[in-house]
Amino acid sequence: MSASTILSDNPLLQGTGLPAFAEIKPERVVPAFNQLLAELDQQLAALEANIEPTWKGLVEPLERLTERLTWSWAVVNHLMGVKNSPELREAHETIQPQVIQFISKLGQSQPIYSAFKELRASDNWTTLESAQQRIVEAAIRDAELSGVGLEGEARERFNVIQMELAELSSKFSNHVLDATKAFSLTLTTKAEIDGLPPSLVSLAAQAAREVGESNATPENGPWRFTLDFPSYSPFMQHSTRRDLREKLYKAYITRASSGDLDNNPLIKRILQLRQELANLLGFGSYAELSLASKMAPSVEAVEALLEELRQASYHAAVKDLEQLQAFAASHGEEYQDLKHWDISFWAERQREAKFAFTAEELRPYFPLPQVLDGLFGLVKRLFGVTVTPADGQAPVWHENVRYFQIADETGSPIAYFYLDPYSRPAEKRGGAWMDVCINRAKITENGVTTIRLPVTYLICNQTPPVDGKPSLMTFYEVETLFHEFGHGLQHMLTKVDYAGAAGINNVEWDAVELPSQFMENWCYERPTLFGMAKHYETGEALPEHYYQKLLAARNYMSGTAMLRQLHFSSLDLELHYRYRPDSDETPADVRHRIAKNTTVLPPLPEDSMLCAFGHIFEGGYAAGYYSYKWAEVLSADAFSAFEEAGLENEESLKATGRRYRDTVLALGGGKHPMEVFKTFRGREPSTIALLRHNGLVKAKF
Repeated sequence: MSASTILSDNPLLQGTGLPAFAEIKPERVVPAFNQLLAELDQQLAALEANIEPTWKGLVEPLERLTERLTWSWAVVNHLMGVKNSPELREAHETIQPQVIQFISKLGQSQPIYSAFKELRASDNWTTLESAQQRIVEAAIRDAELSGVGLEGEARERFNVIQMELAELSSKFSNHVLDATKAFSLTLTTKAEIDGLPPSLVSLAAQAAREVGESNATPENGPWRFTLDFPSYSPFMQHSTRRDLREKLYKAYITRASSGDLDNNPLIKRILQLRQELANLLGFGSYAELSLASKMAPSVEAVEALLEELRQASYHAAVKDLEQLQAFAASHGEEYQDLKHWDISFWAERQREAKFAFTAEELRPYFPLPQVLDGLFGLVKRLFGVTVTPADGQAPVWHENVRYFQIADETGSPIAYFYLDPYSRPAEKRGGAWMDVCINRAKITENGVTTIRLPVTYLICNQTPPVDGKPSLMTFYEVETLFHEFGHGLQHMLTKVDYAGAAGINNVEWDAVELPSQFMENWCYERPTLFGMAKHYETGEALPEHYYQKLLAARNYMSGTAMLRQLHFSSLDLELHYRYRPDSDETPADVRHRIAKNTTVLPPLPEDSMLCAFGHIFEGGYAAGYYSYKWAEVLSADAFSAFEEAGLENEESLKATGRRYRDTVLALGGGKHPMEVFKTFRGREPSTIALLRHNGLVKAKF
């Protein structure tokens, strides 16, 4: 194949529309980006030479230019998450430095920055819509945070740091993926799998077959367990073998902390570089730089919120552990002293004893197809939109990926989404996420204006279908699906016609989790739950006693759960605010220090959780992990608007749903999140609803 053929029909140069996944091969990445970046370089030079400080002469051509890059780069990053391979990694590593270089060049373009400032100062400013003004304001701020004001050596250093940080974050992520993949535990006797639920035993036999044990069966093994969450988590909850739980737990908490995959030196280096970056831009710490583009006004405001929640949850967590300790001790001498690897196991046994059901018992009532029906029924009730399958209308990257359409009240399509539901440890990173495939935007071509409809990726890692059964979900997996769908709704139901502020774009990072966490509340709402919880074989509805137990169990150990999130948030903030990487203290020391006030059972000395803390070392949550709690205050308060309207009152529920759709979901990044929240709620947010939902203060209703 000649070089020109590779380029002319290279699917990565398409630049718009749905990616042609079947044709995107790792060997096409480098040639595509070499050509794309060369073309974009020329376009940027032309734009800088002929720039006009108007929306049409600046924002529109700049958007066309950046969209070509983000479209192609997003496709590669998407595949890195869902179809990872050594060849793709190598291509990604080869091309990433050039992409970062171009992004830095764009961010530091003096002519573009000056034109944005001129536009803001011009008479045209007042004629722009608020979404347009927010896009311009964000462009000015982002240019300043991208080092546009730096010159000479400082600018060079800034760019070198950006490059190294991008490399380190990819390396960090690959180490975690490889370390997770490198460990497995194969068991061969019935005694070793004692206590494990049938769903996990089937999954483990399937995992053994995948690595060549062709005769592995759920009945006779062998059974292969991994550190992948759908395997690890149920093992820790149900295995009666304390020795095996210890083995798995220690492997899990020391992932990527030694040998070739050791992330410790990377963490130290990342923190050093972030601190230097912040100083170059005139900030005292990376946390202050991070908050410059967030909703929270200051580090002090974040710490005040975390401390308020810590005081509300700490004693509840102490009590949780005391009760668990007493419960375990009543089952035998050897459990007088609970170890870390005993917590999940005994928490599950105590939950069963208290609420008389197991998480596993509920699985048969939550087959994926029905859960989707329930979810789609809910969004129709609340927001008046209809979701229908559109499989076959879009190229996919794996046979299990589905495609759906969302239509408004008139039946007109307004958005589409992909759903990739199952765990594939060999090529897909763990966790669940939502990502943008296409942004909504007003497009004018040859004098004709159309609205480009948004498309989103929804990625989960739930238990795949095993042995001819559908994917039977744990209730936690159901909540995760609702969560990601909430992100998707904000992207898909946006009414903003400018890509830069449509959907989740330009939404302050600490407000981004509002719509996702909001959706989780509905999993407990009676019509929603009964709309989807039906036994996959008999079609029998979830028995009422299970529903009552689910409600009762909702706040089981909620003090512990909240404190855990506060531990991560405080640790993240401390590492990026007060900690100095050149001090004698190591990041691990910082963790143990922070743990004194934010954990009830201190972490083991060898616990290297930071080495797998992808959110802050590879994702976008650096000095922003608190965003989960910040947004949860907003989402709990937003949900309480529906409680106040009356969850049984369909009419007022619909009216509140429309108001929520027209504000939180429609306005996207077009207005400041505090303004959006106040338009929906009629006041500023309060922590009361969150504490009430967690059972940490008494209900007021």
